[in-house]
Amino acid sequence: MASGAEVSLKILVLGGTKFLGRAIADAALAAGHELTLFNRGETNPELFPEAEKLRGNRDGDLSALGGRRWDAVIDPSGFLPRIVRASVELLRDSGHYTFVSSCSVYPSFAEPVTESSPVARVEDESTEDVEKHYGALKALCEEVVEELFSGRALHVRAGLIVGPHDPTGRFTYWPQRIARGDEVLVPGTPERPVQLIDVRDLGEWIVRSAETGLSGAFNVTSPPFPMRELLACCEGAAAFTHVDERWLVERGVGPWVELPLWIPTYDRDWRCFMQTDVSKAVAAELTFRPLEQTARGALEHAEVVEGVGLTPEREAQLLKEWRSRPT
Repeated sequence: MASGAEVSLKILVLGGTKFLGRAIADAALAAGHELTLFNRGETNPELFPEAEKLRGNRDGDLSALGGRRWDAVIDPSGFLPRIVRASVELLRDSGHYTFVSSCSVYPSFAEPVTESSPVARVEDESTEDVEKHYGALKALCEEVVEELFSGRALHVRAGLIVGPHDPTGRFTYWPQRIARGDEVLVPGTPERPVQLIDVRDLGEWIVRSAETGLSGAFNVTSPPFPMRELLACCEGAAAFTHVDERWLVERGVGPWVELPLWIPTYDRDWRCFMQTDVSKAVAAELTFRPLEQTARGALEHAEVVEGVGLTPEREAQLLKEWRSRPT
């Protein structure tokens, strides 16, 4: 058996293998565990030939899971309490359940959040509007898992997940843009705090935590670091121009999508969004690879994502306006 686990576990991963599910599967197999994947078989079905593959649909067809028990279940694809309940009820005799939640369970980032901070609530708990109530629905999913796996459940409140095969482009924009060189527009000051988690570090920590039966809620992202460190670790001959956040917002520049990894720090409700307390997870042996490896991995295995990041024309126009502003 590969190094990592003292005992080989039977691990079930619910969901596809495009990004986080893929990293979890990689980590489980590298640690010598017996892996089962349950999904529709539509995303990367050729991956992991050594794993058992069960086909079905979390919303309506769980028959392939019936009568089975696993030492550990890892759920990186639960968004609706109704669907999560169906899975946990069927798998309640399994040993341990990891639910991948989100730091978005917290409704306010006016101050740095900890695991004891209040979570978001929604008046109509039957709503399935994930786009509008993403954080509150994740919090409800945590409650469902805890109800049926009390003392045997790990709730992973993940931050921004980045790295190889990222389908969102929310981090990859920066190494891609810097690799093109020339003048790069960067929102805010060089010291603006940033947090993220490499998908490989997250996958490995989830598997290690399943091995030990870790339970409870954990904020899982990096400690805050300045944006300048991210820029410095990306490969490319680029020059950086830091532009005032309010000035960008006044010109209709969209945070997070048009300029990824940016939430205006002057917004009271969001000013500490990139300052989440992760000391509990670090004490539970969460580790982080160098930023250079994360940036390189994202660049080498980049997904093509339309509509994320400034277009070259938009960036050039903004830089021109910034340089010609009255001083």
